[in-house]
Amino acid sequence: MTLNDDLNSSLNVRAQQLLKVLVQSYITDGQPMGSRNLAKMSELDISPATVRNVMADLEEMGFVEAPHTSAGRIPTTKGYRLFVDTMLTVQPLTNDLVTRVSKDLTSNLSMNGLVESASGLLSGLTSMAGVVTLPKHDRVELRQIEFLPLSDKRVLAILIVNQKEVQNRIIHTDREYNRSELEQAANYLNELCAGQDLVMARQKILQELDNVRENMNELMQSAVEMGEKVFSDANPDEPDYVVVGQTNLMEYEELSDIYKLRGLFDAFNQKREFLNLLDRCICAEGIQIFIGQESGYKALDDCSVVTSPYAVDDEIMGVLAVVGPTRMSYERVIPIVDLTAKLLGEALNNK
Repeated sequence: MTLNDDLNSSLNVRAQQLLKVLVQSYITDGQPMGSRNLAKMSELDISPATVRNVMADLEEMGFVEAPHTSAGRIPTTKGYRLFVDTMLTVQPLTNDLVTRVSKDLTSNLSMNGLVESASGLLSGLTSMAGVVTLPKHDRVELRQIEFLPLSDKRVLAILIVNQKEVQNRIIHTDREYNRSELEQAANYLNELCAGQDLVMARQKILQELDNVRENMNELMQSAVEMGEKVFSDANPDEPDYVVVGQTNLMEYEELSDIYKLRGLFDAFNQKREFLNLLDRCICAEGIQIFIGQESGYKALDDCSVVTSPYAVDDEIMGVLAVVGPTRMSYERVIPIVDLTAKLLGEALNNK
């Protein structure tokens, strides 16, 4: 039994129905809901007083919260997660919408044109931001990595790639490292990543960091973190992804605060944190959903990100995503992301 199954079983049918109605209503209009309206909309034969008691229990369990003392309740990240995992009914896409996506993702376009078209489709169909990473088509294979200490908590990373090509990168670390520590870190990364494409090496390092963080000693964790910094800048002169519709996010009241918008736009422009999030999705299968703080990045605390990898000849080439408020219409966004990923892969495959 998963955690959400356990949480779901701990709520009776009445509490589940009230939570579902509350989430659906808040997704639609963005307004807190009081007990009287919730009692009416739930179609349950219960009084507002009973609803208040159930809401108090749900609030104590962390599924809902009251933004103001006298206001009704709104869902929390935990409430959205339970709704998405156990209560959501995905809407089938209309034939017209499927035809539109198929028409716009024609293999007559260039590779970059397809990516830009897919990002525009995601944004246009959802009225949110659409993001698509560019396909990783040029293989750069890691042969060996070495680290040399520099001053001011800096380390020189020397990468030998393909046959004899050498790439140098300077990374900033949290502390000074001596030569012995850097040699051990390089040995660890060479054993983990040698012979792999730099993009795949980055994916493996991120997976390693997620999977064995608790069991890592300090040196292993430092090695993986240094490797992540080194490989996150693979192909630095190339654009990493295409974003369309950032300004759509200004239309949502909960994201319209100037400081939140600035943080969001900075995250898109600086790329590194957002790329790390998308890289985590390459390692997973199918649709991934990050709600609020689940992303691990403060700029996305009030956002949800729905992602899917896309593949060419059964090889994962990149990731696409929709970024919007946590109260996005998940039942509509999920199939749009899924369809666009499949058709983008097919169009690239035909090329």
